[in-house]
Amino acid sequence: MATCTRNVWKVLSGCQKQLLSAGGPSYSAVSQVAPRTLPIRTYAAVRARKKDKKEEEKKKEKEEKKEKRIIDDKDRPKPFGKTAWVPVDDVYVKRFYARVVHSASDSINMLKRFQKLDFAPADQPVYVDLKLDMKLEKKKKVDPFVTTVHLPHPFKTEINKVLVFTEDSGQAKVAKENGAAVVGGAELIQPILDDEISADFYVAVPDILTKILPLKNKLRKKFPKSKRGSVTNNISQALQLFKTGHEYMVESDCFVRTQIATLDMPSEQIFANLQVILTDVCSHRPAGLGPFVERAIMSTQTSEAVWFRTESVLPTAAQTDEE
Repeated sequence: MATCTRNVWKVLSGCQKQLLSAGGPSYSAVSQVAPRTLPIRTYAAVRARKKDKKEEEKKKEKEEKKEKRIIDDKDRPKPFGKTAWVPVDDVYVKRFYARVVHSASDSINMLKRFQKLDFAPADQPVYVDLKLDMKLEKKKKVDPFVTTVHLPHPFKTEINKVLVFTEDSGQAKVAKENGAAVVGGAELIQPILDDEISADFYVAVPDILTKILPLKNKLRKKFPKSKRGSVTNNISQALQLFKTGHEYMVESDCFVRTQIATLDMPSEQIFANLQVILTDVCSHRPAGLGPFVERAIMSTQTSEAVWFRTESVLPTAAQTDEE
């Protein structure tokens, strides 16, 4: 009991000690009030805050280290960390030499030569794989997009099946005359949900868009959208685009992987199809922000991947101004 009273006496302020010595409130009353004036902060809370600050500093250091160091190899006799620019022999270890990036026309000719050496089918598809820089100003990004383009030299023989949503008799007549596979209104919702009716593309007029919202989860990316040009009153123009158009999309946030031609097509036609797709891809970001395509690869089903430069394929600023 004596030790307890000593501890309480230490905690008490000067005024409280004077009250006790002058016969003020009883010891029991002061002992109940005194512990409430003690500070709540403890050493554990302080340590936790210090740990959080240290962790934040470590994260910042890691982010700074992650930033790649850009080395300009243009004026060097050999690339940084490599043996030489070009190997002398046909047999060499790839990691000791810089990656060879060809022009688009040379890449197409290489794929045709690979097909003859490998005795592979001549009508195999030609694919292009693009990695895009989706960054914009002020930490914004380009939204992943889905686009349909008209290729100057189509490689598909069959026509795409297009379904048109409209309740107007005049628009329905125009749709049927322009080759729509199915034309109808809200009565088509249940057959589509039951998988009785399906199509490659779905076009809708703006007035019926609210009525077909139950199909949004079913159709997903195929659901009509104004950005894709599938919500319009100009049904004839939309049908011309989607019946023979080629669709591509951005996958995994920044990659475009799509077929552009078949290998048995002339090189000039493959190049023209590639130019249309690259021009359309680059139109989704302002040109003033730098090159949109970071890396471009061309390949077939049986060949190795060939890296190529997109600068020679894209039209120059002078050409675009003239057009």
